[in-house]
Amino acid sequence: MTRAIQPTAIIRRVSAPLDLSIVVPTLNERENVALLIPALQRIVASLSITAEILVIDGGSTDGTGEQASSQGARVIVVPTGGYGEAIRVGLSEAAGAYVVTMDADLSHEPRVVADLWAARGPLTIAIASRYIRGGAAKMSRTRWALSRSLNIVFARGLSLPAKDLSSGFRIYPASAARALRARAADFDVLPELLVRAHCGGWRIVEVPFKYVPRHSGSSKARVFRLGRAYIRTFGHLWRLRNSIEAADYDERAFNSVVPLQRYWQRRRHAIVTRRDARLGRVLDVGCGSSRILRDLGDVVGVDVAFHKLRYMKRYGPRLVQASVFALPFPDRAFDTVICSEVIEHIESGHTPFHELSRVQRPGGRLVLGTPDYARRSWRMIEALYRVLAPGGYADEHITQYRHDQLRDLVVALGYRHVRTEYVFQSEMILTFEKQTA
Repeated sequence: MTRAIQPTAIIRRVSAPLDLSIVVPTLNERENVALLIPALQRIVASLSITAEILVIDGGSTDGTGEQASSQGARVIVVPTGGYGEAIRVGLSEAAGAYVVTMDADLSHEPRVVADLWAARGPLTIAIASRYIRGGAAKMSRTRWALSRSLNIVFARGLSLPAKDLSSGFRIYPASAARALRARAADFDVLPELLVRAHCGGWRIVEVPFKYVPRHSGSSKARVFRLGRAYIRTFGHLWRLRNSIEAADYDERAFNSVVPLQRYWQRRRHAIVTRRDARLGRVLDVGCGSSRILRDLGDVVGVDVAFHKLRYMKRYGPRLVQASVFALPFPDRAFDTVICSEVIEHIESGHTPFHELSRVQRPGGRLVLGTPDYARRSWRMIEALYRVLAPGGYADEHITQYRHDQLRDLVVALGYRHVRTEYVFQSEMILTFEKQTA
């Protein structure tokens, strides 16, 4: 439960939304808040934006809430929650289109709010980072070592494009951030929000800032408690990052540190993108975040998963959200049609194949990739895959094709079978040529 105390603001809630909410979690920070709020008000004025300061107080006993309210902040008391709950409440209650979160202890320089505001984006989290060029952290060697180690382990272990995952000095697009539904209770909510955003296809950017020790009072962080929380959260996030829910699932596999996974993706890529024939205009159905889409020329990518298209947008290809059951293109629009790792995820039937044929010009190439369930090697790999990569694609294979069955099905639609190539003697990639009438 939350309880509002004298809910005033720099600019009160009006029918038009504010530009920015600055969310400040606090617990016994009266002296620091007295200096922080006027500094933030000056920054807001210099940016010529509408804003509020939203103090999420954890049940202070030193008058923090009263001090903040008297200076024009809106105060919400959350006496039983930790840092994670404060961030969730702040995002939920924010009236601004964007939300900056920052510490109350003056270790986060208020002027950096202007840098974060400049880096904002509709689906972007911008982090004030201590560990990129231009950033710095003034802290004890022990604390610095612990912080750097935590960030390196999380960034590399979860393949995140950020160096300061534990920085709480950030800017979020408010409505989109509320949809991330982070659950962590403590400071581990910070990497959780980044992972959920990245898996949803968001961008993560960093701007440099110089961290300094708190102005007064004592830190509320406790190393051993946080350590346990971060370890627990890492496990949850690792499973999310390695599931098909991650927008960059296919791209990560192409660059995987696991030799077999990396070989598999690159072998598939080499077969599908081979240049022994003119590709012409290409349609990649079920493109996901595959490098195939990035490395072809005149190509349109199609996928039902919007967050994967959102992720691929950064590379500039033409993208369409659609199903293989109803492709939104005119007849004979493409020379080459690629459909790799799609048909095993949908119920068997002729409709998808008719759609692929409909949008293809006579004489063009159709490339189909799917596991060959006639091969014992694939069945063994799939069993192992379910153990090592729970939540991966193998769990979604609802139609099990065999080579001769698939070949004959497509030939009956007016194609000539050109060749079949295999990845690790398990995944078959069939190339067909569409016969002219």
